[in-house]
Amino acid sequence: MSEELKNCRVAVLATDGVEQVELTEPVKALKAAGAKVTVVSPKAVSIQGFNHHDKGDRIPVDAALDAADPNGYDALVLPGGVINPDALRLVPAAVSFVQYFVKSGKPIAAICHGPWMLINAGGVANRKMTSWPSLQTDLRNAGAHWSDDPVVVDKGLVTSRKPDDLPQFCSKMIEEFREGRHASPAAA
Repeated sequence: MSEELKNCRVAVLATDGVEQVELTEPVKALKAAGAKVTVVSPKAVSIQGFNHHDKGDRIPVDAALDAADPNGYDALVLPGGVINPDALRLVPAAVSFVQYFVKSGKPIAAICHGPWMLINAGGVANRKMTSWPSLQTDLRNAGAHWSDDPVVVDKGLVTSRKPDDLPQFCSKMIEEFREGRHASPAAA
């Protein structure tokens, strides 16, 4: 195990319908880098993962959203899957949780449909981003500068398109989380 992210506390916000690999691979990479990772969800015990359109595994939840203090985390991961972020953005507490990271300047990594949460949290205006292609109009309408690249980094915000991009996404996520936890909110 690397010590690259030792003592870095990372929240992964997800619910039923999460694209399983977009949660499990970043969690695995973060833990391998020494981070303490917490899966946070409005669901208290477990969430249903998906492998594209098919049900995957039940994924254990480490902290219920209503008991999770965003101030206790150094960074945030927003996995995709169509159902997951679409459901989360209807939960005011989930939007507030993400808004904390947007306003504080703490690093955020979002993949696939995960950036939908950033729209609702007011975190995309004038940001360079990518996502699953179907979100490009939503992101542009919210003021983002969208591009079809495997991974895009913009001042602590890491975005990616799809599961095929996970190796690049995880690498940049770790890099930004390492740099971001040493930066002040004004510098992020």
